[in-house]
Amino acid sequence: DMYAKCGSIEHAQQVFSKLPVRNAVSCTVMISAYAQQGYGRKAITLFWQMEQECLKPDNAIFISVLKACASLGSLEQGKCIHAFIVKSGSELDIFVHSALIDMYAKC
Repeated sequence: DMYAKCGSIEHAQQVFSKLPVRNAVSCTVMISAYAQQGYGRKAITLFWQMEQECLKPDNAIFISVLKACASLGSLEQGKCIHAFIVKSGSELDIFVHSALIDMYAKC
């Protein structure tokens, strides 16, 4: 988290890749860092990898990955993630809802 917040995405990525076990918290930090630093595609890719590894995303992850979709103008990815959010029941969260509105407005 420190490397990501300091803008050193390469160092954050190195630490993340060396983790023996990834969890929702470590994925949240990396997805958020990618989205904030302009690496939207990496944020989206990591989101789907996380889903394949059966790690349950939380609202913070949804907000970050929607920000990544918005920055890329990736409407199709945004729609897929929106469907995932609906299935998870997180669409009712006001912050996730705001991120969805932002993503659709920018795409």
